[in-house]
Amino acid sequence: MNKLEFLQKLETEIKISKLSPYTLRNYLKFNTKLLEHANKFPEQIDKDDVKYFLAEKMSDKASASNILFLSAIRFAYSNVLEKDPTAGIKRPKKENKIPIVLTKDEVLKLFDATDTLKSNLIIQMLYSSGLRVSEVVNLKKENLDFEEGIGWVREGKGKKDRIIILSKKLSKKLQKFINKHSKWNYLFSKQKPLNTRGIQKIVQKATLKAGINKGVHPHTLRHSFATHLLEAGTDLRKIQVLLGHSSIATTQIYTHISKEQIKSVKNPLDEI
Repeated sequence: MNKLEFLQKLETEIKISKLSPYTLRNYLKFNTKLLEHANKFPEQIDKDDVKYFLAEKMSDKASASNILFLSAIRFAYSNVLEKDPTAGIKRPKKENKIPIVLTKDEVLKLFDATDTLKSNLIIQMLYSSGLRVSEVVNLKKENLDFEEGIGWVREGKGKKDRIIILSKKLSKKLQKFINKHSKWNYLFSKQKPLNTRGIQKIVQKATLKAGINKGVHPHTLRHSFATHLLEAGTDLRKIQVLLGHSSIATTQIYTHISKEQIKSVKNPLDEI
């Protein structure tokens, strides 16, 4: 089996498994790179080829990237060739990094630094509803109920639907925007979903213009949404539902990054 045939079969398996477009892109990318690096036919790939690639191409990458690479290879070879060249290779522990969070002032500065109305609405939507960038690009006007102040993410991460909250301030702007673009299939695009990379560029450009000296990405706005809710006293389980986390343990990371809650703790020395 040549490389092209192998990758076509892999794409078929991914689509049958109903994995996300993000997973499709990454699994194809990593398998292509491994085959090019080893310069072998797919059937010839073995554990040593995987180890050499990890050592030479992934040694400076984060643990999450290494884990994703190994998952991509295991899925491909298990489903297409019924073998697993990753068997026995120790997977790195996932790093528990505390995510970057914006202050409320920084969020406002980011809004003010956008160049277009659409860019402004997209960034406000990311922050005000805690959406993933892949969820924002797939939003449709029928997913939003402005009277109730809620919306729905259809087939988000893990193919799950979930409810989201809508900002009253943003809702008025969105309704005007929808009326102006009533024939669009998606909330922010005419015929097909926006490219997520394009939204990343919008956020990065606004961050630079706003003079925010942090590594800000679309997901930073989701982290900020959750942290600001927690600081306002919102129950952690409600935040879990709004973010679409399957486990409360995932949501608990925000208890470690809420500066306001940490600052509210009375120092024992001051109590003596």
